[in-house]
Amino acid sequence: MADSRFNWQSFYLRLVFALLLVFLTYNPSGYSFYHWAKTALFGDALIIDPPFALSAIVLTIGWTVYIRATLNSLGGFGLTLAFLFFAIIVWWVIDLGILSIDSFSILTYIVLFLLSAILATGMSWSHIRRRISGQVDVDDIED
Repeated sequence: MADSRFNWQSFYLRLVFALLLVFLTYNPSGYSFYHWAKTALFGDALIIDPPFALSAIVLTIGWTVYIRATLNSLGGFGLTLAFLFFAIIVWWVIDLGILSIDSFSILTYIVLFLLSAILATGMSWSHIRRRISGQVDVDDIED
């Protein structure tokens, strides 16, 4: 049986995959699936080729896995709390003058990073809750 202990490395691995998912889908650099799709679908000619279609499916699978796991583990209320928690941190950093709202690109990168953190937390929450409370989710019980 594989080692099923949850640790910081497990969380960071989930965070890395969430960062890849979020930043490959969209980022302000101009190199993302969003920009590719914008060009392919709304450019001079409609260009839907196998790499584009495969990328769309892989990203959709990734988003489905992360969103379902996050909703199942955090629930609507927990997800709202997570968004509020990170939104207040961004607000605080802006209020302290560390971040300027004039820099839309930097603010976008921060929001995308925090979205990734929420998704990674959602993927990890059942493990974290079990560590904190000692309670096991019904989905976690093995045969």
